[in-house]
Amino acid sequence: MTRHAVLLHAICATSIALGFASHAMLPPRAFASNCAGTTTGLIPVTDLGTGFYQGLQGGLYPGGSNLRPPAHESAGIAIANAIVPLDTLGAPDPTNGRVVFVSIGMSNCTQEFSAFVPKSNADPVRKPNVRTIDCALGGQTAQILAQPTSAYWDTVFTRLRGRGSSPRQVQVVWLKDANANPTGGFAVTRDTLTAQFFRIVQIIKQKLPNAKLCYFTSRIYAGYASSTLNPEPYAYENAFSVKQVIARQLSGDPALNFDPAQGAVVAPWLSWGPYLWADGLTPRSDGLTWACSELNVSDGTHPSATGRAKVADSLLAFVRRDVTTAPWYTLPGTLGVGGARPPRMQLAVSPNPSRGSVAFAISGAPGVAWRLEVVDALGRVVHIASGTSAGGSEQHAWDGRDASGRLAPGGFYWARLRSHDIRVTRGFVRLR
Repeated sequence: MTRHAVLLHAICATSIALGFASHAMLPPRAFASNCAGTTTGLIPVTDLGTGFYQGLQGGLYPGGSNLRPPAHESAGIAIANAIVPLDTLGAPDPTNGRVVFVSIGMSNCTQEFSAFVPKSNADPVRKPNVRTIDCALGGQTAQILAQPTSAYWDTVFTRLRGRGSSPRQVQVVWLKDANANPTGGFAVTRDTLTAQFFRIVQIIKQKLPNAKLCYFTSRIYAGYASSTLNPEPYAYENAFSVKQVIARQLSGDPALNFDPAQGAVVAPWLSWGPYLWADGLTPRSDGLTWACSELNVSDGTHPSATGRAKVADSLLAFVRRDVTTAPWYTLPGTLGVGGARPPRMQLAVSPNPSRGSVAFAISGAPGVAWRLEVVDALGRVVHIASGTSAGGSEQHAWDGRDASGRLAPGGFYWARLRSHDIRVTRGFVRLR
């Protein structure tokens, strides 16, 4: 090579290197959010119930239900009651130990959990030995987390140790993730993400050996998204991958076993945490909506400050109240802000008797899932509704028609409200 060629080669190599360096330092391209995307027409999984989306039934759990199967819930309660503070070596230490609750996931997860941490730290009903640590990290997709050798897991260890904790001190996990720039049909993306979530919960148990409880939350609304990062319907469909993984554990899959009585423990106990997808400005049955202002103005995908606070508040309500979180998180006798006990689920029916629509007033603690069934005198369920209590009283109307759209006959009916271990029943008369 001539001296001129060598010099030219060096100049070109330097220019290319500088070009890459300059490109790396440039801020990512900004996409203004699409605030016209106020609805997609999709039905929240909790409201879909026994209905179907592309061949898969709604509800958070099998059978179109939003309530955990009783046996699985009982197992979760038993695990929650057995959780004790641990030292950094993972040994019980009731005096100086901690119950460490971490986040695992991508950018939305870290933004939302970072808003939750100070709320939890200031929470007057939190047990003083509970420690919340954000271990989620931007850009860490499910594809990355599903690799046990990924550098992400080193970051988790670093975060824990930087806050005076350790991998063996973690007992509770909040998991939220997705894949960037998804393409393809529902079946392919759903099954891919399901397999990745399946592997991630196994890796969590390997990396955090004392992790006993893992709560999933799927994506929030992405109808305002203006980029291909994770728009609709992928954000909505994220829930079906979560649901499939939990269903695998419910079916007794040994590759997700959490019960030492059933063999080797290879995964934590799995459950839904708060389900937070709603169809933009279209209220779901519990009134939840997502406004454009609650998403980041730059891309409509990540939550804004108000959106992060909204998720954080929902997560806080969940860990305060849920029967599998309250035993380790909440101070006994102080289940509400300022020490007030939470209201029990209540149900009122009006008018009674009725010739037209019937209104059901449902009230209970925020963050608690409920299911309402209207049953005729022969024991047949003619109407089902479900949701998550936002606190205070909520109204649900029944127009008097069954699932087939036929007008129900006159007679005596029961309204049955279920929420975890609480059952409320009210009788009413429908006139014709």
